[in-house]
Amino acid sequence: MAQGMDVVVVGSCNTDLISYVERMPMPGETLSGKRFETGFGGKGANQCVMAAKLGARTAMVGKVGEDIFGKDTIANFKSLGVDTTFLTTTPERATGCAPITVNDNGQNSIIVILGANELLSEADVQAAKDMITSAKVVVCQHEVPIETTVAALRLAAASGVISIFNPAPAQPPLPTEAYTLPSVFCVNETEAQLFTGVEVTDTATAEAAGGKLMAMGCKSVLLTLGEKGVMFIRPGQAPLVVPTVKVKAIDTSGAGDSYIGALAFFLSNGSLEWEEALRRANVIAAESVKSHGTQSSYKARSDLPEELFSKM
Repeated sequence: MAQGMDVVVVGSCNTDLISYVERMPMPGETLSGKRFETGFGGKGANQCVMAAKLGARTAMVGKVGEDIFGKDTIANFKSLGVDTTFLTTTPERATGCAPITVNDNGQNSIIVILGANELLSEADVQAAKDMITSAKVVVCQHEVPIETTVAALRLAAASGVISIFNPAPAQPPLPTEAYTLPSVFCVNETEAQLFTGVEVTDTATAEAAGGKLMAMGCKSVLLTLGEKGVMFIRPGQAPLVVPTVKVKAIDTSGAGDSYIGALAFFLSNGSLEWEEALRRANVIAAESVKSHGTQSSYKARSDLPEELFSKM
């Protein structure tokens, strides 16, 4: 078993079923689509693949079905050099899937069917204990049982490992430890509103929502604000706002996961200040919306400006 991973992701693996249309259908309406594609997805898998494409030593702790989607998912990880020791299969559920609709403006709507992801257990996390506690960064999301996620965050916190928790899809309320254990609690505007009741429309309301999350016990809060960039809130310091890069969006599917995977990569290096790590992750996420697909839109290190990897 590989030890000393840069990034270990505990979370979901799905197959994306992507339909491209001119506009989103109205309720009860049938539209003719432009084309259909399948791809690899799941928030956990996306974040893991992004980190791997940037050069991190990565491992995936997850569960897929004993079906063709599961087999292809494992093969995809292996082709990217991701350790799959603790990516297990189950005959009890199908591999998770996500039907996605993308319109001409690059906006998307997504339905997630969790499938085998729902069977990823605390026992699976304990099996991967040595890998999790020896990692530099652990990343979790909310597409597997929250008890499983908390078990992973608990191991990371006890071992002094940096952890990022992205509680998406947002399903409040969360147990207290889901707020207090992770090093970084990362949400977008919609998720922040669901957890705090504050509608996030600008930096002032983002700061208010972040303040509420800090009061709930978070060690730090990272709010991703779309075209406005990101806001990072830590105790005793003024909120840090890092603007995004302006690009023409073709497909925003997986952009948030690209950001988190890139941030995990930069944090695992340990040589960058927070502001610079956040800025570089912004640039990489912006690159992902310039082409269609989810993981397929994530650029490898060799296809990105070398300046993004300077002083590392």
